[in-house]
Amino acid sequence: MTSESQTRALRGVYGISVMSELSGVGPQTLRLYERRGLLTPTRTDGGTRRYSEADLDTLGRITALIDDGVNLVGIRLILSLEAENAVLAARISQLTAEND
Repeated sequence: MTSESQTRALRGVYGISVMSELSGVGPQTLRLYERRGLLTPTRTDGGTRRYSEADLDTLGRITALIDDGVNLVGIRLILSLEAENAVLAARISQLTAEND
């Protein structure tokens, strides 16, 4: 993924009602996930939540984990470990490229 497409994926563009419609997850549940630290939408100057494509992907992962029977505390831990793993994998790739 290029830097430009990564930036676009992280830009908050969907309001909570659109995010709810796209994901099938209710607005109250989206707010709960935010309170529990599972989603972190950006905010406009007026405080309105704006969800990104990356948030939509994360929400899909959350939904899959819930379907598998994982509770919200477990989901937060899994998401954190997956993010850490992605950072480490990128670092390994960078080091490998430097040694080639």
